[in-house]
Amino acid sequence: MRFSALATVLAVTLAACSSGKSEGAQSAQGNAAASAPAAGTRHPTSGLAVVPLTVTSAKGKHAFKVEVAGTAEEQARGLMFRTAMGADEGMIFPMNPPRMASFWMRNTVIPLDLIFVGQERKILNIAAQAVPYDETPLISNGRVIAVLELNGGRAAQLGIAPGDKVEW
Repeated sequence: MRFSALATVLAVTLAACSSGKSEGAQSAQGNAAASAPAAGTRHPTSGLAVVPLTVTSAKGKHAFKVEVAGTAEEQARGLMFRTAMGADEGMIFPMNPPRMASFWMRNTVIPLDLIFVGQERKILNIAAQAVPYDETPLISNGRVIAVLELNGGRAAQLGIAPGDKVEW
């Protein structure tokens, strides 16, 4: 009897998760989660889908390959415990529906630039050189459709700034 009840709860939970993904995939937002299946590439460390992402700044276009943290569990883990990331790699956290975002660096070993992407796919603000292990909230300057994490200092190095366009 207990097993049957547990199986029912598990089935309902899985169905709810699946329906959330389908709804996100059908979203007109065109978020990174919707792009993930088409890319077909998985990151060797996290196992997350990897998609191409471009930031267009005053200095030109900058191409990245980013991991998609699409579920609540993936977003909670983020880049925790990672000791390295390639110069043109990152992680994107799609937000559907768009909302205010607040991140911290708990259990995050490497410094990061957190790039808050607004509803028009333009950068609202950047929390540059976020300090490893710091639990101070890093907050968006408005509702965002995604947060992009790059290696600390990479945004400044490439001239990426608020107002720049982000596409994935």
